[in-house]
Amino acid sequence: MMGQTVTLAGRLGSPLCRSWSSSVPLPDLPRRHHPTGSGSRKYRTGQEAGPMSSSQISQILKANEYSHTLPRGPASHGVLGFHSNMLPSNHPGEDRRSSATCLPGRGGVLFGVFDGHAGPACAQAVSHRLFYYIAVATLQLRILAELERAVEEGRAVPPLLEWHKYPQNHSCPDEGATSFHSLRNYWQERLEDEDEEEEEDEEEDNGRISSALVNAFRRLDYDISVEAQVHLSMFPSSHRRLSLPGEGLSQMSPLRVALSGCTACVAHISNGVLHVANLGDSRAVMGVQESDGSWSVVSLTNDHNAQNPDELQRILGEHPQSEWRTVVRHDRLLGLLLPFRAFGDVRFKWSAEMLDRVYETRPDVMSVVNEAVRTQPLHYLTPPYLSALPEVTRHRIRPCDKFLVLATDGLWELMHRQTVVQLVGEQLAGLEQQGPIIPGAGMTLGGLQRLLQERKGRVLSVLEDQNATTHLLRHALGDDGYGSVAPNRLAKMLSLPTDLARRYRDDITITVIQLNELNL
Repeated sequence: MMGQTVTLAGRLGSPLCRSWSSSVPLPDLPRRHHPTGSGSRKYRTGQEAGPMSSSQISQILKANEYSHTLPRGPASHGVLGFHSNMLPSNHPGEDRRSSATCLPGRGGVLFGVFDGHAGPACAQAVSHRLFYYIAVATLQLRILAELERAVEEGRAVPPLLEWHKYPQNHSCPDEGATSFHSLRNYWQERLEDEDEEEEEDEEEDNGRISSALVNAFRRLDYDISVEAQVHLSMFPSSHRRLSLPGEGLSQMSPLRVALSGCTACVAHISNGVLHVANLGDSRAVMGVQESDGSWSVVSLTNDHNAQNPDELQRILGEHPQSEWRTVVRHDRLLGLLLPFRAFGDVRFKWSAEMLDRVYETRPDVMSVVNEAVRTQPLHYLTPPYLSALPEVTRHRIRPCDKFLVLATDGLWELMHRQTVVQLVGEQLAGLEQQGPIIPGAGMTLGGLQRLLQERKGRVLSVLEDQNATTHLLRHALGDDGYGSVAPNRLAKMLSLPTDLARRYRDDITITVIQLNELNL
């Protein structure tokens, strides 16, 4: 459904978007390994629940689900619709998600999942801001010039994005002025780049999109860092009261955003071409329906962590051999951080001198940020150690490509990608088979009866969930080892108190994008 243009106090502080608007014992489950310490599971750093009814289970699973169908036509770029859901483990949850349509220029549809750590601030900011940067990075210069003229003349700025706004979206505190100023600086620099030329050829244009995605990621991360430094310079005293405006207590203060971090997995779909930009250990997989109706997987991302030999070699190659024993310890960056690429996390990017100034002169700020980031890492010798350079994959969508799954690592820790695709494919097929049958001309009563029997045979079980991502959550948490859901196991997993839940699972965020009709 379509909504209104937001005002200067809305997202990014500019009218650049429109909104679419008796006791159960602790489970005998395989525990996720966490090194000792506190804070988010990304950093190294006994209460029992009563029984849950099936309706309570569904209520929890469906609390954050959302489904949307896009109108058919060129503006959908081949996307039929999407399902999305989130299940927090941390409190507050640190995952975020976004989806939007780029309005001007060649357009496109954007989807993203963002896995935060050391608090939700960075994921919150990136989920609100990154798509604007992508829009600016992909727009033709003539359109950016029109935007600049509108701002200079005080006219209404045409919207850049049409947000597919989830009912449970987290609101963003009014940081709009700073965000808009940074975004405008970005498009002004693009306009001043004399070496940049417009690309018209289709293949060159697809190369331009890959480059634009890389530039948008890196520029947003740069701006997050600069905004935090400006914030520090504006409040130099270590003796200010924390209640003063703009101080570290603000959940979305620039310093809190920069000290926390997040991974990102973003899909850009335009005119039948998919680009996936990945930063960290979330994943994107394509569900492919083969000619015999079976399902196969195309992986579109690589994990940026110690389990990826190429990524491990990249990290070691960027630092002197004398540091090779300390750069990655216990499969973590400097023994602390699981992903090797992320937004924010400036304690792995700023110079040692700058970090020393923050830790020594701003105890007021450091006292209110996540405990995991209150001290400088050991063996911090040759920063930066963390990269915000995404890995971009281009894929031309084929008729057999039926859906795309984006999910944070909380899902992939519990479920293999082939199982994910199989479950989604069967679920979407089941939904289509549940649709009404419209008899064709000349169909007899016997023919209709045979058609109903065939459909009944294909649908093996009654689907509990109309949302594919809720279906995945139910199976990921309740899997009995034989492809079915064990209600007792599912109830136990959902009954765990927050502090204990994090030992068994991470926050999980999933978006399933349907691309083509299923062959039934």
